Amino acid sequence: MANSPSGDSVTERFVRVLETFTPTRTAQTAAEIGRRAGLPSSSAHRIVGELIDSGLLERDDDRRIRIGMRLWELATRSSHALRLRQAALPFMERVQARVREHTQLAILEQDEALFLERLSGPASGSNVTRVAGRLPLHASSSGLVLLAFADRALQERVLAAPLRALTRSTPTDPAGLRRKLDEVRTLGHAIAPGYIEEVSTGIAVPVHDETGATVAALSVVLPRDAQTDYALVELYRAARDIERAMGYRR
Repeated sequence: MANSPSGDSVTERFVRVLETFTPTRTAQTAAEIGRRAGLPSSSAHRIVGELIDSGLLERDDDRRIRIGMRLWELATRSSHALRLRQAALPFMERVQARVREHTQLAILEQDEALFLERLSGPASGSNVTRVAGRLPLHASSSGLVLLAFADRALQERVLAAPLRALTRSTPTDPAGLRRKLDEVRTLGHAIAPGYIEEVSTGIAVPVHDETGATVAALSVVLPRDAQTDYALVELYRAARDIERAMGYRR
């Protein structure tokens, strides 16, 4: 793969262009893409043009650039994440209908919690999570579950890195976070009061695949002062149903 004068490959530049899109930044000009990707204007326009020609990007009616349907199509073919989401969705709907708060499904992706789905109702409280959005592992109930049951190398990597505070309640001390992870493994679930927003409490349980490995976290976001027992009952029940749908037998 040919390299640019700066040493990065064509593939790396394509990836940097695609990574300029976020859940809140869904349409951009080619100039904006180039600036955010750190590319010269001529390179940005050429790469964007090639991605549009291939269907991975597309222009909207205002001539702004968006992610193309072909990229979505390719990403969902034989996707384990898509299979997991499809298996989980009916049981997530049941949790959301009974708890009546945000119900979410997250997986571990590049040392972060990546959210595959979120169901909400009109009366659901505050929540910053978005579908295809990410949160730090130490700062959310889903992240705590994924981190607690991850391999030791990942745990030590996260504990050794700076732990950013999202609120005054977010754990930022490695020793305290280590104790919290021990608690999650002992209890089999995570409760994170005020970790992301002071007004909310996240509750999450693990979801296992057919081998027994933790592949996802199922969570709800409650008001900060809400009781958690009823939500945990629904989460555990849904997690077991998802696991059965995925072929896991206890």
